[in-house]
Amino acid sequence: MRKRSWISMGIVITLCFGLWQQPSEAHAYPNQPIQLVVPMAPGDTVDLSGRALATEMAKILKTPVITVNKPGGGSTIGANYVARAKKDGYTILFANSNIYYAPAMDPETVPYNPLTDLEPLCLAVSTPLTVPVLSESPWKTFQELMVYMKQNPGKIRGSCSGVGSIGHFNFEVIRSETGNAINMIPYKGASPAMTALLGGHVETGSLSLSLIGPHVQTGKLRILLTSQKTPEYPNIPTLKQLGYKQDIMSVRFAFYVPPGLPSSVKKVLVPAIQAAIKAPDAMKAIQNMGAVEDFVPGDRFKKMMAEEYGMARKLMENAAPQEK
Repeated sequence: MRKRSWISMGIVITLCFGLWQQPSEAHAYPNQPIQLVVPMAPGDTVDLSGRALATEMAKILKTPVITVNKPGGGSTIGANYVARAKKDGYTILFANSNIYYAPAMDPETVPYNPLTDLEPLCLAVSTPLTVPVLSESPWKTFQELMVYMKQNPGKIRGSCSGVGSIGHFNFEVIRSETGNAINMIPYKGASPAMTALLGGHVETGSLSLSLIGPHVQTGKLRILLTSQKTPEYPNIPTLKQLGYKQDIMSVRFAFYVPPGLPSSVKKVLVPAIQAAIKAPDAMKAIQNMGAVEDFVPGDRFKKMMAEEYGMARKLMENAAPQEK
């Protein structure tokens, strides 16, 4: 009888200890290093931005935030790695818009669904994309370039960082909105695409402000169009400002996790990310790369993702046959 009493008491103590432990464990996050996966090579803008934010996150969360590069597949290899990771908040993705534009280009070749297999925590940073030309070119405005293209169909070539890139989609937006098709010349990366423009091998391009900014400042390039307004170039128009319905798209850098992350972890992680974005050192690093702080909560950004993904799918369905 006494043995049964001791067993019963042990069960009660164990249950009570378990119940007492649960809240403590829920608030224990993070209690180990966090892996921040960047699906690009070291030195890329998203990599440098991610490292700057990881440094601030580590200070706020008081735990190491280790940047791990998993490049390849147009960012889809790293994105898929995180999509299959544990839902514990210790594996986070920091990636640009390629992770949902690549599936929009050809969903059958990408092993994840960006709208269901990844959950955005927030949008953090945006890099405006531009349509630049050489300063010595005859076109002073985007409207002048469009007039020339209408009179000389097929003559204007444009560089971008590859088939399925955001630059590719921006050429499709321009074609859809203006009726003028730029002959896309894809390169293996943004830097070769810019080199082609600087060398006169193409007449224009769809390139990030962070990449071309130094050449604009030295007078080598001129910007005709931008995806979003920036303090540095307040007079450069967007497509909507010129009377069109759809703007070209910016590169968006956001944080993602596997879906189903516990709310207790989100309550710790999201405010830490937001504080990191606002930290002076991180903001300075981001601005030095020609990017802008652009915090948008996860629920709102998820809607933005869905809209852009749907638009990209529609653009691809209507794309010129040679660009498929």
